[in-house]
Amino acid sequence: MAQPLSPYNTLSRKKELFEPLHPPKVGMYTCGPTVYNYAHIGNLRSYIFADTLRRVLAYNGYKVTQVMNITDVGHLTSDADEGEDKMEKGARREGKSVWEIAEHYTEAFKADIAKLNIGEPDIWCKATDHIKEQIEQVKTLEKKGYTYRIADGLYFDTSRLADYGKLARLDTKSLKAGARIEMAAGKRNPTDFALWKLSPKEGPKRQMEWPSPWGVGFPGWHIECSAMSSKYLGEQFDIHTGGIDHIPVHHTNEIAQAETAFGKKPWVKYWLHGEFLVMEQSKMAKSGEGFITLQTVVDKGYHPLDYRYLCLTAHYRQQLKFSWEALDTAKQSRQRLMNIIDELRTQKSPHPDHHNTKRIGTYEDEFLDAANDDLNTPQAFAVLWNALRDNKLSNAEKLGLISKFEKVLGLRLLDKEEAEVPAEILALAEKREAARRRKEFKESDRLRHEILAKGYRIDDTKGGYKIKRK
Repeated sequence: MAQPLSPYNTLSRKKELFEPLHPPKVGMYTCGPTVYNYAHIGNLRSYIFADTLRRVLAYNGYKVTQVMNITDVGHLTSDADEGEDKMEKGARREGKSVWEIAEHYTEAFKADIAKLNIGEPDIWCKATDHIKEQIEQVKTLEKKGYTYRIADGLYFDTSRLADYGKLARLDTKSLKAGARIEMAAGKRNPTDFALWKLSPKEGPKRQMEWPSPWGVGFPGWHIECSAMSSKYLGEQFDIHTGGIDHIPVHHTNEIAQAETAFGKKPWVKYWLHGEFLVMEQSKMAKSGEGFITLQTVVDKGYHPLDYRYLCLTAHYRQQLKFSWEALDTAKQSRQRLMNIIDELRTQKSPHPDHHNTKRIGTYEDEFLDAANDDLNTPQAFAVLWNALRDNKLSNAEKLGLISKFEKVLGLRLLDKEEAEVPAEILALAEKREAARRRKEFKESDRLRHEILAKGYRIDDTKGGYKIKRK
């Protein structure tokens, strides 16, 4: 019998037996993108990890409700609650409104996760659609006496919490101003954070601002996730995911304000965090020059699922060193796997089905053991390859195992049509999709005809485009 699901909980720094609050239901919140630019492949690794977690939960029979936010206001360029709103900065960069920027990059993000076979959350929630909920939560914190006002807004007083920083294991007593973040004028403690920022009186007028009991302004970044997650999942829920960069500031502050507001502990039972994708020992970041998008990967002749395959070859809590050579290897391995599957479908089995129930059950248990051991996808791959090499299993039995394992891996291994689309056609389809988003319909039509001339047709659907042979 396979072992039960045991994820690594950042809060306790150990693997824990998974016991949801209301089985078989599981509430899961995933920190979503700040939509001021395209997601880079490092960002997308985090969503592949969250998708894998959701798939493993479903594989174990849980009924998952996943909520993901879209941050379209309030995320400033500094963790010290200083600097520009990234959305306002992005709008100025492109000469568009913040609303246009948000819509464009939200749709681009959704297109990227679809190409990576990442399932959409059950609930998308935009920060700008939930200003009322955020204001109400801030009012609760103010009523309880955990806030104070300074010139630029309302702040949370972290010194009121004895266990502030428990997620990141922060030593708040010895933390000096500037050790983690800069001190803004009037802040009482270096770890205090903004709940509501007032619109600047000088400089260009903000495009996104709302009235509030504290003045015209906009919510702090951290209050967004606390307010939206609790609206859809309740004042306590099971799982919160994100990247490891969220641990010391964003998730730490979410816990502080949520547990203060709701008076229940723990607010979230399991915290899971994915490691960075790194290039030359540094993490990939949107603020850096030349970050790699999924479109870059496709333009270089790779299938998006080659990148998903690469991510699954490393454990989500280990740094993944990206190189084009590593992606080449993943591409070759995925293609080899697809070729084997094609042979299993088309060639006669060396022996008829022997109904190896016990042998099949062993592989199923080994795969579930790997998946339940804190999402050990490298080991899950090893089980898959071992099954494919097992000469005592018939072709049909191997295909049956692949069908089950695919529910976790999400590589569309049995989607023959997907596997047969050449990289050249995928690249043309992506260029056409980009032209359509820019409303360059003449160029879009030209690319459609070029795709047709090469023997494929492209069908536009509500969930994106589909490529098929003519």
